[in-house]
Amino acid sequence: MQADCIPAELVARLVELGHAGEVELQAGRGEWFCALHLARDHAGRGRQEEALAVLAPFVATGRWVAVETAAGLLEGWGRAEEAIALTRAHASGGGVAVAFAARLLARHGRGDEAFDLLAPHLADRTAAEALVDVAGTVGRDEEAAVLLTARVETPGRRDCGCPRMEPGNAVELLAAIRERQGRVDDAVALLHAGDVTPDLLADLLARHDRVGELRAYAASEVMGHATDRLAALLEERGDVDGAVDVYRRWLEGPGCDVRLSLAELLLRHGRDDEALEVLRALADGPGGTEDVVVYAVCGYHTDRGRPDEALAHLDRLKTRAGGEDWQYFGLRLHLMAACGLLDEAVDLARTDPPEGEPWFAVMTVAAILADAGRTEEALAVLERDAPDLVRDRAGLLIELGRVKEAVALLQAPVPQPTWQEPVDPVDEPPF
Repeated sequence: MQADCIPAELVARLVELGHAGEVELQAGRGEWFCALHLARDHAGRGRQEEALAVLAPFVATGRWVAVETAAGLLEGWGRAEEAIALTRAHASGGGVAVAFAARLLARHGRGDEAFDLLAPHLADRTAAEALVDVAGTVGRDEEAAVLLTARVETPGRRDCGCPRMEPGNAVELLAAIRERQGRVDDAVALLHAGDVTPDLLADLLARHDRVGELRAYAASEVMGHATDRLAALLEERGDVDGAVDVYRRWLEGPGCDVRLSLAELLLRHGRDDEALEVLRALADGPGGTEDVVVYAVCGYHTDRGRPDEALAHLDRLKTRAGGEDWQYFGLRLHLMAACGLLDEAVDLARTDPPEGEPWFAVMTVAAILADAGRTEEALAVLERDAPDLVRDRAGLLIELGRVKEAVALLQAPVPQPTWQEPVDPVDEPPF
């Protein structure tokens, strides 16, 4: 099930296929992504007032995405004061709105005002990050550090009985200030002691060329983040053999498997045979049926124009596991199509779909038919077997030139089943 709007990717496709008039018509009828395209088109042609007029009904709703878009255009045209007035009127709720408004103020010489605007919203991680950025431009680093230190030392609300620091990124932001002040040892100590992701400390050590400390950290950090950063640092310096050695030494220890990273490093430097050897060892090992490994091995072969070898690898996996994992069924169909076995792939999907996941086979069949230029057949498959895949159906209708049908389909209210998760806000029509 999908939200009842024309999504951005289909708006772009409509324009590519010469249906800009339909996009303009739908923009006037309240379709946000159509209006966004039209406003940007006007802006690109120097039609400032026309662009603002297109956005005006959406800005009037107060939805931040429209306000931010209009403000960005105004600033780009040198109308910063209008942009500031617009965003300040919508920044009281904090979050991304206040962070945007503050950064806008700071870019136009009003950094102290921006700092003071952000300070009451410090519990919000986005606002806190903006405050640290602004502090650096107006010489208020120490004041920001005091505010963050208080947050680190006095956790806020409790989750499941445990104190939770607000904002959750307070330690890393405080460390960023200390690094900016030249107090790198203090920044390192904060990240060592704080509950932060290992890559933050690894990146800090790498930025300051503290290779010995990074090596020691890599030896103790079990997730492999520090090892990746150390290898990347050596690669950046042209020491590819040293980077390879970092990974090979890691494989001798008890930490996570970094062979995929090693294979990618070898491939980047044209050492294909060594990379294939690493991938084969990984595929033949206990974790060889994990999706990331399967896709890496198959990708290696397909990238070199050998989809038949990738398909043979899937056959070996199927034999080894006593049956095919449904998540690789779509990969199999695509590989068959790449091998010139499109009709056989379609027949396989229809006669032997993965148990409990028939929708997956339907989607894949439609995709490979469309890729082969058999768009009518792809649409028929979806209409018969997966009518809920509204955007996919609409996309095919657009490819066939049946634009009015596609738009009507997209705009029809779609009831959401009780079992389904809510639509992702990123894809939800904002108005």
